[in-house]
Amino acid sequence: MEKFAIPGVGGILEKNVNGEDYILIQDRYKEDAIEERGLIEIPAGKIREFENIFDCLRREIKEETGLEITEIVGEENCSVVEAEGYRVISYEPFSSSQNILGAYPILVQVFICKVRGELLTESNESRNMRWVTLEEIKQLLDKPQLLYPMHVATLKKYLAYKDHAASK
Repeated sequence: MEKFAIPGVGGILEKNVNGEDYILIQDRYKEDAIEERGLIEIPAGKIREFENIFDCLRREIKEETGLEITEIVGEENCSVVEAEGYRVISYEPFSSSQNILGAYPILVQVFICKVRGELLTESNESRNMRWVTLEEIKQLLDKPQLLYPMHVATLKKYLAYKDHAASK
């Protein structure tokens, strides 16, 4: 039987406190992936059949973190086409990654998000949710074995994006 990759969406959740940027990370804790428990990741989840990717991102972030998304960077530029019984959304994520080997065949599209609300202490899929500075992310990237591999390139890209934005 042919198998397919699972579509997913993730969020780099940003906040700024007293001029310093933070993003949310968490420890992976999935029942069906015991060997990955404790790896550091950004919040992400699976897209349901015919679910709008932005609605999915809002749902997954709320379920995993308790936070409500107030802005998804780039959502305002998406387009929707309806014809012949189809509704198609076109969008540009910040980053896309796919596991092409390993235990979990997922393809995740990541967006940068602003959020509000009270952070959960844990969920059924994650533990140790915490806000970290960009400097702490740089230090974590020096030890990639601590990170869920799918998010390593995305976090590197995000740091480069923030460095570029700061230099303007």
